[in-house]
Amino acid sequence: MTDTATAEDKLQRPPAEVRFAEELARLRADDDAPRPPGWALSLEAARRFIVGDETRGIRRKFVGDPSLIDRALVTLATSRGLMLVGEPGTAKSLLSELIAAAVSGDSTLTIQGGAATTEDQIKYSWNYALLVSEGPSPRSLVPAPMLNGMAGGKIVRFEEITRCPLEVQDSLLSLLSERVLAVPELTGADSMVFAREGFNVIATANTRDRGVNEMSAALKRRFNFETVFPIADFATELGLVEAEASALLERSGVTAPPSRDVLEVLVTTFRELRSGMTERGETMERLSTVMSTAEAVSVAHAIGVRGWFLRGEQGTPADIVECLAGTAAKDNAEDLARLRRYLEQQAPRRRGAQWKALHDARHLLPG
Repeated sequence: MTDTATAEDKLQRPPAEVRFAEELARLRADDDAPRPPGWALSLEAARRFIVGDETRGIRRKFVGDPSLIDRALVTLATSRGLMLVGEPGTAKSLLSELIAAAVSGDSTLTIQGGAATTEDQIKYSWNYALLVSEGPSPRSLVPAPMLNGMAGGKIVRFEEITRCPLEVQDSLLSLLSERVLAVPELTGADSMVFAREGFNVIATANTRDRGVNEMSAALKRRFNFETVFPIADFATELGLVEAEASALLERSGVTAPPSRDVLEVLVTTFRELRSGMTERGETMERLSTVMSTAEAVSVAHAIGVRGWFLRGEQGTPADIVECLAGTAAKDNAEDLARLRRYLEQQAPRRRGAQWKALHDARHLLPG
């Protein structure tokens, strides 16, 4: 094993272009379709990378509507940015990462939006030691993701853009319309950074945050909006949770795969608490907190870690109850009571040893 491979193995979560480097290399070698200027792959090859192609040994990485991928890629080949919106945990960030890896071969030019995000973190800042000793110069300039993306002709990812203050959001207006970033502290050619072919922006925003810092109409006009919906099919969601949890458990040193029976109970519980509807079509209380597929993967991972390192087994329905307590009480204390009622009223109505074990473990909920 090479030193590089060893270093990659120690990373908790390598970027998509590292995790799927072999697939990207094969796609590039076989890609003879026309490519948009500055793109590493054609639209056809980029689509195959994301939705998968069994005939070419390309695994499916995003579970969702393939037409969404088509529209997203077409948007990025134009002068419009791409805005992915949807419920938390619907894999918006994963999709933006996969698209950036396919289009630019680099998904690491990322801005994480938040109340403390500043323009310096978006555009550029300064090495103040050099700035004091030499004055403003290209050597003392510290480029941020947007400057690097424009100069290198790459995709820039802006996560949770609506969490940023409005004035920070609107700093993107000229970048997206004029495709130029001004550096007024410098002179001559260095004072303007013009976007190279291939540059564009993928932003994400979750629907729970709408109204936190609502985007201006001017900024909205510079994006095409696409909604990422939760997974509708039970079998598809179960398969995704199983695959992702298995990979996480392996990286955590757990050699036992997750129990399929336990995962079925977990995914069913998540889907019903998320939708407020049982699989029999009966209405029930839904939780106000996010019960997304991504959250289900995290809980499945915790169940496996708990079972393996505490008892040397795969994990049980009792572990579901223990791990769900922290998930349910995250946003609203009332959700804990709703979860308790679910375990008391819905779990006994199901057949199977795992559902009985889930009901029997209801006393493990705090409070």
